[in-house]
Amino acid sequence: MKIIIDECVPSIVKKLLPQRKIKTVQEMGWAGIKNGELLELVEEQFEVSITSDKNLRYQQNLKGRKLAIILLPSNQVPVVENLLPEIDEIIRLIQPNEFIEI
Repeated sequence: MKIIIDECVPSIVKKLLPQRKIKTVQEMGWAGIKNGELLELVEEQFEVSITSDKNLRYQQNLKGRKLAIILLPSNQVPVVENLLPEIDEIIRLIQPNEFIEI
């Protein structure tokens, strides 16, 4: 499963989940691209997006998308580090078009 982490999510997620195929928005050269266009780009190459953008579900129409989204409660490194086991389990179980808020 190919996963991308939004630019607002600490890259520690990628470092601490080395068994997962994770790229960052920055690695893809997509930093600064707005949500609508970014979602289109992401959906072409990834199955799961991890973000901490709480407005995403209200700003974008997510219906009919195959992309699964995991919403983190914070982008603070200690919070995200504590959630890594849960994030990894959600990645294992998440289905296309699911939106899971931790």
